[in-house]
Amino acid sequence: MKRLGLTLITAVCLTATTFAAGNQPTTAKWDGNINVTKLSKYLKLSAGQHEEVANICEYFSTQMGRATTAKKDQEKKLHNAVYGNLKLMKKTLTDKQYADYTKVLNVTLQNKGIEVK
Repeated sequence: MKRLGLTLITAVCLTATTFAAGNQPTTAKWDGNINVTKLSKYLKLSAGQHEEVANICEYFSTQMGRATTAKKDQEKKLHNAVYGNLKLMKKTLTDKQYADYTKVLNVTLQNKGIEVK
């Protein structure tokens, strides 16, 4: 009986911890580290594309830094930063490269705990 009680208490505590962790703010602070060289190799970019992607990534990092530290309209700034980045990348990359890039960006944002609506 004692063992069953301890198991039940452990399960309740674990559940409470899980729900509490889910209620944390969804926008973590963006550190701005984008490894353009690895991204370039993954997407198989040409020299011209590499230069443009490097500029877009630098601009994106700046915008994300501003958005995640903003006190007002944080969600709007975050939305504008991400979708602005996607718009610029769509112009620069081929369809396959763009599809691969969106997958990488989505996973990166999820890993950082950033949710864009």
